[in-house]
Amino acid sequence: MRFLRSVVGKLWATIMALVAVVLIILGMFLLQYIDIAFTNADDVKMLFIITCIIGFTLSTFFAFFLSFKITQPLLQLKKAADLIAQGEYRTRVPIRSTDELGELAGTFNHMAAEVDKLIGDLQHEKDHLSSILRSMADAVITFDATGEVIMTNPEGEQIMEQWSSISRDQEPGQLQRYGSVPAPLYGLFRDVLRQGRDQTDKMHVQNDVWSIVMAPLKSKESVRGAVAVLRNVTEEYRLEKLRKDFVANVSHEIRTPLSMLQGYSEALLDDIAASPEERNELVQVIHDESLRMGRLVKDLLDLARMEAGHMEMKLEQADLSELIKRVHRKFLVYAKDRGIALRYDLPGEPIRLEQADEDRLEQVLTNLLDNAIRHTPEGKEIKISAEETAVKDKPFARVTVRDKGQGIPKEDIPFIFERFYKADKARTRGNSGGTGLGLAIVKNIIEAHAGTIEVASTLGEGTAFTLMLPVEGPGVLSKPRET
Repeated sequence: MRFLRSVVGKLWATIMALVAVVLIILGMFLLQYIDIAFTNADDVKMLFIITCIIGFTLSTFFAFFLSFKITQPLLQLKKAADLIAQGEYRTRVPIRSTDELGELAGTFNHMAAEVDKLIGDLQHEKDHLSSILRSMADAVITFDATGEVIMTNPEGEQIMEQWSSISRDQEPGQLQRYGSVPAPLYGLFRDVLRQGRDQTDKMHVQNDVWSIVMAPLKSKESVRGAVAVLRNVTEEYRLEKLRKDFVANVSHEIRTPLSMLQGYSEALLDDIAASPEERNELVQVIHDESLRMGRLVKDLLDLARMEAGHMEMKLEQADLSELIKRVHRKFLVYAKDRGIALRYDLPGEPIRLEQADEDRLEQVLTNLLDNAIRHTPEGKEIKISAEETAVKDKPFARVTVRDKGQGIPKEDIPFIFERFYKADKARTRGNSGGTGLGLAIVKNIIEAHAGTIEVASTLGEGTAFTLMLPVEGPGVLSKPRET
């Protein structure tokens, strides 16, 4: 049945029918005269039957000949087309003649070559685009008009995983309307589809700040989707806020002593002081405020040099034990005047650092002790301790400055090393005496020694600053983290 449905089968059946019709017509007109005109009619009838058989045989042979010459090339073209449809774009058909079938085969091969080249170019562009997307630090997500994700890069996949939970938890009723679009992008996605133009926004999501640009994907006059580019600008936002706060704080810190200098100097010029004692008091205030402003400027310059990487370090062998004893002696009288017990706890063997800047480390201990004394009430104790330890089989010196002062609120601990940050919001310049830069300078010096500084504090019980300094020096070890 399959043969009869083919072109050759139909052609063979047609020829067979024509031959049969011709023979039947001839038989109807001639058979009646055979018995009259010929004496041996049976032989003539047998000859007629043999002629019919030969005609049918030749027709069948002709049909199979056409099958080989016409149908087989067509079947090869069909098979090649099926392979190309399945992705085998390098498939070709052999050219066996120069007739129309040969030209058709040549045209088919040319078409297949063009398709192969086009698919190769498209794959190359796809790989190129995929490489660009993978190398981007920004998250790129493409949505269709129903909100389903078409394409994304690894950063975009992470964002989808994080923000999809926001969609399920906070906006369950919007899921069917916006498909896979996360809840923070609902508004931009809706505006892009409605207005058909780019939309930008900056939003806070899960304690991070994101800059988002979403553009429409257009097909002729309709919008078929949108592509979103998301950048985490939390650090830039934080730095900008720090810059603004820094400018505001510097302005405040400098304006106050300048106002006092101006006011008290005008009082002297106007000869308001009625006695030498009052005049000396005014001069003393001017002197103290000028020293305070000088310390502020010096600390700002030091901190700027440190953060710019221009800190000069004189690395040499340093005796940490002797350094602690020297700093202890320097603050001992000051602590006694405040009614505070200041003591140290050192091991029997000296602790030596192979490469350290002793002056900078003295500045670190000075700032920490100064803070501890100013925030420790009378009758309490401050203790400095040091010991040798190991972190990942590397020798380190652990130095701890522990006080029994008022402590630091838990929510303020992550920010105490920022410039001008004050955990005690009610604290004023008069009773603190600091510039608000000491801990920021301490952190930079410790990190320049490839060390770390950590703080542990309980409100109302005290604070402990722990320094980890590599014994072999900053040129040998990277910043450690004790495990």
